[in-house]
Amino acid sequence: MESESRRDVRIVVLGDTLITAAGDPKGMGWLGRVIAKTPAQEPRIDFYQLAAPDETSTMLLDRWSSEVSRRFSPETENRLVIALNNLDPAAGVSISRSRLNLATMLDDSTKSGVKCFVVGPTPPRNPALNREIEHLASGYEDVAARRGIPFVDCFRPLVEHEGWNEEIANSAHGLPGQVGHGLLAWLVLNRGWYQWLEIPEAL
Repeated sequence: MESESRRDVRIVVLGDTLITAAGDPKGMGWLGRVIAKTPAQEPRIDFYQLAAPDETSTMLLDRWSSEVSRRFSPETENRLVIALNNLDPAAGVSISRSRLNLATMLDDSTKSGVKCFVVGPTPPRNPALNREIEHLASGYEDVAARRGIPFVDCFRPLVEHEGWNEEIANSAHGLPGQVGHGLLAWLVLNRGWYQWLEIPEAL
């Protein structure tokens, strides 16, 4: 009876290089820090990280379904984290298209019984793009809010953060380091993560 009541959760995390440990001297990244603060036994929670570098939301939409379906099981509680980047404006993807891409992924997931959690784009290295990225982040937030899906705003808390901006400015690829990944992990963990998983907060 005990085994029948046990929760087995699979979490697929979709995103680009930022969901890896790239740039982090500790080799954890923000996702590794979140995993370390997420109880993995009761319930059992397994993470599957699916990163692809330099992809727009349109490219993510093209690949997400086939990759996610291979990790999910009808015998587990399936959940999806979509970690969106800030590349769409520079790549010529309109805000309306970006919104539609996210909406499609969220709606298709919901129809399949998959619960979603959205992590928004981070501030770019080039401050001249901040206005466009803020618009993008607001658009994504609205799409998630209309569906009652948790959204973590990573833009506004970090756009003027000295540690974040220093690290991405000094990185060859514009990636955050130990400070930046720690900040992202804190935002995720404190913006509804445990409530979404329906588990107690880590001590």
